[in-house]
Amino acid sequence: MASIQKSSRGRAQDRSRVAGGQEHEVRYEAKKTGASASDVKRAVQSEGNSRKKVEKALKK
Repeated sequence: MASIQKSSRGRAQDRSRVAGGQEHEVRYEAKKTGASASDVKRAVQSEGNSRKKVEKALKK
């Protein structure tokens, strides 16, 4: 039986993005920043999906 190796490829990049269309990611970011889910979605639309940019916009 062949062993299956788990790849870390893409994971760090994935963590640096917020998928505004995925409710679990929106809820996570809302809880993390104390913002509402609609605020997170608005920030993703205006700032793009970069987690740093979204969090910076939500802190304003």
